[in-house]
Amino acid sequence: MNRLFSVACLALLIVSTDVASAQTKKLSFEQAWGRTPSLTKTISKFEGWADANHYIERSNNQLFKVNVKTGKKESYSYPVNTSTKVFVKDKDVFIQYPDGPAKQLTQSPEIEEQNPTLSPDGKYVAFTRKSDLYGLEIESGKEIRYTNDGTDVIYNGWSSWVYYEEILGRPTNYRAFWWSPDSKEIAFMRFDDTKVPMFPIYVSKGQHGYLEETRYPKAGDPNPEVKVGFVKAEGSPIVWADFNEKDDQYFGQPYWSFDSKSIMVQWMNRDQTNLKFYAVNPSNGQKSEIYNEEQPTWINLDHDERITYLADNKHYILKSDKTGWAHYYLYTLDGKLVNPITSGDWQVTSIENIDEKGKVLYFTARKENSATRDLYRVGFNGKDLKRLTFGDYTHNVLVSPDGKYFITNYSNITTPNKVALVDNKGKVVKELADSKADDFDNYKVAKREYITIPSEDGKFNLPVIITYPTDFDETKEYPVIMSIYGGPDAGSVRNTWKGTNGEYWSQEGVIQIEADHRASGHFGKQGVAWMHRNLGNWELVDYITVAKWLKAKPWVAKDKLLITGHSYGGYMTCLALTKGADYFDFGIAGAPVTSWELYDTHYTERWMDTPQANPEGYKNGSILPYVDQYKGRLRIMHGDLDDNVHLQNTTQLVDALTDRAVPFELMIYPGSRHGFNRSKSAYDFKERTRFYYQYLLEKPVPENLR
Repeated sequence: MNRLFSVACLALLIVSTDVASAQTKKLSFEQAWGRTPSLTKTISKFEGWADANHYIERSNNQLFKVNVKTGKKESYSYPVNTSTKVFVKDKDVFIQYPDGPAKQLTQSPEIEEQNPTLSPDGKYVAFTRKSDLYGLEIESGKEIRYTNDGTDVIYNGWSSWVYYEEILGRPTNYRAFWWSPDSKEIAFMRFDDTKVPMFPIYVSKGQHGYLEETRYPKAGDPNPEVKVGFVKAEGSPIVWADFNEKDDQYFGQPYWSFDSKSIMVQWMNRDQTNLKFYAVNPSNGQKSEIYNEEQPTWINLDHDERITYLADNKHYILKSDKTGWAHYYLYTLDGKLVNPITSGDWQVTSIENIDEKGKVLYFTARKENSATRDLYRVGFNGKDLKRLTFGDYTHNVLVSPDGKYFITNYSNITTPNKVALVDNKGKVVKELADSKADDFDNYKVAKREYITIPSEDGKFNLPVIITYPTDFDETKEYPVIMSIYGGPDAGSVRNTWKGTNGEYWSQEGVIQIEADHRASGHFGKQGVAWMHRNLGNWELVDYITVAKWLKAKPWVAKDKLLITGHSYGGYMTCLALTKGADYFDFGIAGAPVTSWELYDTHYTERWMDTPQANPEGYKNGSILPYVDQYKGRLRIMHGDLDDNVHLQNTTQLVDALTDRAVPFELMIYPGSRHGFNRSKSAYDFKERTRFYYQYLLEKPVPENLR
């Protein structure tokens, strides 16, 4: 018996040792950089719904529709009308049907067509060419010229730069025209940039170089004059909406009504404190005010889902943060409030499905935790709010057309993505996929933790994600990399799976931290409003609070806190190494704004008002007055062709730093815009790595990273 006991103990010891050994296996160099698979495996993609009873799954690059009840798979292809594409090739427009070769529609190889857009019925294509709006009847090949006054400063259906960047958005690729749902008309914006100052960008190519000139309105400058017009698909005289283009104003994206008989045009004053909706008749341009909202700080004109029309042609759903939190409201078409649909100290994110027959709205929101997202259902009357998703996860959902089911792709910082089919009562019908690798538990990886840190004034709990070193030991001291963005309502702390991102630095003994401030969106508009007329102040106050919290820990090196970010994050990094230099030791700043009068009207004035109206705010928000406080070591990077945050910003900061003969690093990336040219990625990676080793780890860069 004793011998058997000894053998059993020996066997148990061997098994225990194997398990312990397996659980301490570290990711290889290639795995830690995400260059080879680790921790997760490839799973099917779930792309939407074929109909109420079948979801669409892509597996091994094949499409299937899957029955929600039986799980039976059938081959699937998207309907012809959704598979038909129009595109530009060799400067001309082509149409591609799924069952045949591409057909060339235009014949002007010397002039490039832009943004070809198929009408909803598939019979027309609209596009712009040399600042004018055109159409083409596909069946006959007839080309229609809708406008005739396009020049180098007047654009029809093509955005002025500030609208493209700040209002309509970069995904539009400058497109500023919209088909009516019935395909009979096109609404478009006409921009006159005559009074907008020209900003020159020097392009260094060739023997002499040349200037790239953009009409770019900086804070306080004149904006483009804008008109909203309508034209018939087959061609017609233009009908202009009844606005005075000479007024100092903005127009947001228009929304066609469900029946195409009217269009809702968003209007806003230059101060961005008053938003009005006008129902405009496209046949005569007459407008009637249907909504008026005023806020003491600002209103976001680029708010997603501002208006969602209902198919009953009697109501629309409004999204507004007028209470300090983004919520949905039910309105009649003539602008009468029926009732709030959602309310409370939390905010909605997006509408996922509208069940008009059942009068139920399905939407996602950041309610349980501002760093996560869940799916909810609520009646149009605002009653019977119910959370449908589960756990402490961030959920990305696809709701079936009838609202009876949804697919959720969910994860958190410790759980790789999973996919589940769930019914509209919140019951999990079936787990569809799990990306967790089979040997996941064999690896010892860095511990990630989501926490909150009280703000200095006690008004907010600042969200933070910490990634500890792989072999964390509280008796040792570690350097810290703090990654931030910092812009208004643009937080980066999300409770989602982040893969092996940062695992290499964890293995090298670096603490990594993501942090958001009070105005990052976690606390609704009432939190963001702290930024009003005061950019740079509260963001830095809260980041300093996080820095103090870190440096109070015995396991944080007191002189090795590095902060890094790009764009607004670059601005905050430069501010941290000047105004906040007592708390931050190193910084890597990409494309920083260094003084707000150098940035565009719409974005800057939303938060700051004009330089003329708020000179102290602009002075306090600039980096330049704090250059005398600079210490530590800052690395600045900028693309020489940046048309968003101009190189002018970095040049003025470099001028101030060199006047003081203080050490810093500078890298200009030739041929790069606001995001650096891909050809510079390898160099940028090596230089960032070198900076980390030189200043945080104080040892040579390993051979395999040189």
